[in-house]
Amino acid sequence: MIVVFIRIVLIALFFFLIYSLFKYLFNPKRKLELAHEQKEFYLLDDKENVRKNFTLTYRGVLFEGEKYLGTTSQSFEVVSIFLWPKMENKLNGFSIFDFNYIQDRLKLEYPYAKIEWKSPVKEFLLKKQEQEQKNKS
Repeated sequence: MIVVFIRIVLIALFFFLIYSLFKYLFNPKRKLELAHEQKEFYLLDDKENVRKNFTLTYRGVLFEGEKYLGTTSQSFEVVSIFLWPKMENKLNGFSIFDFNYIQDRLKLEYPYAKIEWKSPVKEFLLKKQEQEQKNKS
C-alpha cells in the first residue's frame, strides 16, 4: 500500500517538475530579461489589456510605455503611446536611428498610435529635427 502511494507521489512530482520547467522556459518576463542581456529588441506587452503598461528592451536599455485608447474611423484602437527609458544613463551611444527603429517596431503593433517620447529623449529628438531643418535651409 505504501509502495503504491510513494509511486503516485513520485509520478505527480515528476509531472509537476516538467510543468514548472515549461512554465519557466516560456515565461515572457524571462524572455525580456534574456533579450535585455543579449542587447536585442523584445516587446513585453499584454495587447488585450490597454490599461497595462508595456516594457521593451533594445540594445541593453529598458523602456516603458503607456498606451491610451481612442477612436479611429472604424474602431477603438490604441491611438497614443508615451515612451521613456527606465534609466537615462544607459542611453549612451544611442542615435536618432535607434529611436526611429523603436518607433517603427511599435507602429507594427499599433498602426494608429502616435508615439511620443518623454524627457530626455523628447528634447534630443527635437534638437536633431531643428539641426536637420537648419541644414536643409
